[in-house]
Amino acid sequence: MSLHPPQLHKTWIQQPPTGLHHSEPMFLYFAYGSCMCPVDLKRSLGENTHQYVIGPATLKGYRLGFYCHSSRRNCGVLDIVKDPTASVQGVLYQLPWRLSHLLDEREDVPRGGYRHETVEIHSNGQTYTNVRTYVVINKLPQELAPNDWYFNVVLRGALTCGLPEQYCWTLFNHMYQLQQREYQEPTRLCA
Repeated sequence: MSLHPPQLHKTWIQQPPTGLHHSEPMFLYFAYGSCMCPVDLKRSLGENTHQYVIGPATLKGYRLGFYCHSSRRNCGVLDIVKDPTASVQGVLYQLPWRLSHLLDEREDVPRGGYRHETVEIHSNGQTYTNVRTYVVINKLPQELAPNDWYFNVVLRGALTCGLPEQYCWTLFNHMYQLQQREYQEPTRLCA
């Protein structure tokens, strides 16, 4: 399956764009963490998600940070924070509405972990509005390092879906530096 994005209308919510063969209602989703990896996303959604990848995408006005502790993964996990001078690279998906509740479950929405944020995304020379992403509700006061598993799945997703090489190196370095800091500091308790 090619990961080159099909041509989509600028704003699309209920009906699939021309050229895609989905006969059900869909929504646009911007992933910036472990959900960038279609293989890992399949684990939560229960079906192959490669077919739903539109391609690499950019969210302007935000930056990444590890401001959430995941009890499921027992480590820091990614979040986005508003920052007018920054941007976040990620993966734009077009997912069926029937998977929406499973994605919310993965992002801990029912238990107050993350919440929906509607954003504008730039991908392949196009602007997409009304795109869903997730932000942490109760952010930690400082970043918490990812464990090796989360580190690897985030990088695998970034590389698999064609994020720019320089961004992948920046992401790698950020996670590596957090891990190094954590190994050098005494263990601290987090929320």
